[in-house]
Amino acid sequence: MSATCFIAGASPEEGGIRIAPKADDLVIAADGGYARLTKAGIASHVIIGDFDSLGFVPKHTQVLPHPKEKDDTDMMLAIRFGLSKGYQAFEIVGGLGGRIDHTIANIQAITFLARRGARGVLVDRNTRATVICSGNIEFDATERGTISVFALDKEVHGVTERGLRYPLTDATLTNAFPVGVSNSFVGEKSVVSVRDGTLLIITFQ
Repeated sequence: MSATCFIAGASPEEGGIRIAPKADDLVIAADGGYARLTKAGIASHVIIGDFDSLGFVPKHTQVLPHPKEKDDTDMMLAIRFGLSKGYQAFEIVGGLGGRIDHTIANIQAITFLARRGARGVLVDRNTRATVICSGNIEFDATERGTISVFALDKEVHGVTERGLRYPLTDATLTNAFPVGVSNSFVGEKSVVSVRDGTLLIITFQ
């Protein structure tokens, strides 16, 4: 399936949520994300959560309430629902900023997706974060700003960065030293790849 599953979380986003779902896309509100979507004038297909952030259970044709005492975060519940419907591309808004523990939880959530062959991207006004497992990600020559990469495993092998200010070839990164921080785009097509392991990639405009 080439369509996208959009998920809105409750984290504040400067300028409000900006997504443009197409006919085959799925829009899920994870708890407080419902208020942010409503404020932006974007309809939710499904609303999921324990509604502790929202403060009430909204009236909607498809509401999936869950107890507060649960192992999955509301974001993970939304991700599992999207996967169950066959979606492989996920764009998550309202998942960065706010509480740092929720941001880290959302990074773990897109790692969960990557390890199942799907791709999740956390998006806000200036930042995009995604995770790749033993694969690569390409960027157009029009990309601008800063790019940082971080090992999510104890060791990540065969990390290569081409078309960036500071190239890297077949390097080993660890999760205990931030050597991959603050590279930058230079107006060329670029690629980041990893042979073995899980890599977090964050770009800033």
